[in-house]
Amino acid sequence: MRAEHAGYACGAALGFLGDLVVGDPRRGHPVAAFGRAAAAVERRLWRDDRGRGALHTALCAGGTAAGAALLTRAVRRSPAASVALTAAATWSVLGGTSLGREARAVGGALAVGDLDVARERLPHLCGRDPQALDGQQMARAVVESVAENTSDAVVGALVWGAVAGVPGLLAFRAVNTLDAMVGHKSPRYHRFGWASARLDDVAGFPGARLTAALAVLAGPDRRGAWRAWRQDGPSHPSPNAGPVEAAFAGALGVRLGGTLAYGGRVEHRPVMNGAAGRPVAVPDIERAVTLSRRVSALALAATVAGRCAVGAVRRARTAGRAK
Repeated sequence: MRAEHAGYACGAALGFLGDLVVGDPRRGHPVAAFGRAAAAVERRLWRDDRGRGALHTALCAGGTAAGAALLTRAVRRSPAASVALTAAATWSVLGGTSLGREARAVGGALAVGDLDVARERLPHLCGRDPQALDGQQMARAVVESVAENTSDAVVGALVWGAVAGVPGLLAFRAVNTLDAMVGHKSPRYHRFGWASARLDDVAGFPGARLTAALAVLAGPDRRGAWRAWRQDGPSHPSPNAGPVEAAFAGALGVRLGGTLAYGGRVEHRPVMNGAAGRPVAVPDIERAVTLSRRVSALALAATVAGRCAVGAVRRARTAGRAK
């Protein structure tokens, strides 16, 4: 294994372990710092205009990628520094442990019947209106959020890290964060956030498919996960949430989707695994978190192996041309 790829593999594994053991810091998280910077840029640029939104996206996401590329170049001669940078970047962009922690917090409140606490914690996971949800609906929202954020907060970042190293890791998290900030269809962001939302769809496409595939592989019902992904995933309004939610629904044997209140709007989404699934129950939250962790670990192995395999093929081709 070439030193460059071995260094990435070691750094990515260390960063993954760091997220697993430590999780996100309560204060001073790099993603939060990026969010504050992006909000400051937005205050200067905002107009109800797609062009201004595209400029905002280019400055924030492009600036992140450029800065990461400069950092990578600065440490390229030091294997130890390269590993440390990759580990720090991987840890900073992954959110699997915090995702599981918040999901369990809502699940624990629901388990003891404390709907007020569950409603207070639910916004940490998703943007739904918790006051409009009963206990079963909140449990469904948690499972849906765990499924979607396994792709957004873990697998997608690992995919782009395998493709482009530290710049890929940080740029993906920047794009995903911008989508969460301005990509929703509120009156303020319907035009301004268009570029961020579309770029997030493109960036999230490979990670969502890998997440769905690994949910089929790691889930308790492989046939159900595959069937739901193929039959119900395409009907979802999001090209990336659809495959992931459908695969999780089939793997866990539950129904996801349906009516929800989000950002002051009521949406009627297609039901995932409706023919074979049952309503989500509180214990399904823990099952979803367990599946998310399995998918995340498999994604780390798959992306590192893929990066090393591509590097080996390129070296073989270069050696063949040199003969």
